[in-house]
Amino acid sequence: MSLRNAPDVFDILLVEDNPGDARLAQEALKEGRMASRLKVVVDGVEAMTYLRRENGYGNAPRPHLVLLDLNLPRKDGRQVLAEMKADPELCRIPVVVLTTSQAEQDIMRSYELHANCYITKPVDLDRFIAVVRSIEEYWCSVVTLPPR
Repeated sequence: MSLRNAPDVFDILLVEDNPGDARLAQEALKEGRMASRLKVVVDGVEAMTYLRRENGYGNAPRPHLVLLDLNLPRKDGRQVLAEMKADPELCRIPVVVLTTSQAEQDIMRSYELHANCYITKPVDLDRFIAVVRSIEEYWCSVVTLPPR
C-alpha cells in the first residue's frame, strides 16, 4: 500500500509454532516503520479458525498479510495455504511463506498453491530481523493491497 492509502494499523497474522521465531518477529515489527498489529497462532487449525472468525475469534480483524510457516502441527502450512486460496473470503489475503525449508518441492508446491512469495528463514538473528522488517516494509508501503 502506498503510505497515503495505508491503514492506521497493519494487521498481520503469523502462523508459527516456534516461540523463538514468533518472539523475534514481534520484536522486529515493534521497531518497524508502520504501526503493525501482530497476531500469532501456533498451528494450522488455529490459523483457519482465526481467519474464518470462528470459536472465539468472531471479532478478529481480517489480516492484511499472513506470514505462514509450512511445518506446523495439526494442519501444515500447505493445507492452510490451499484452504485459504480456495475460500472466496480469504483468497485475496497475501500469504508470505516464511519457513526453514529450502526444498525445491516445498517452493514449487507453495507457488502452485498461489503463495505470494516464499522466503527461507535465515538462521542468523540479525538477518532474520532484517527479513521480517523488509517483509513489513514491502507489504505495508510498496504494494497496493485489495480492500478487506
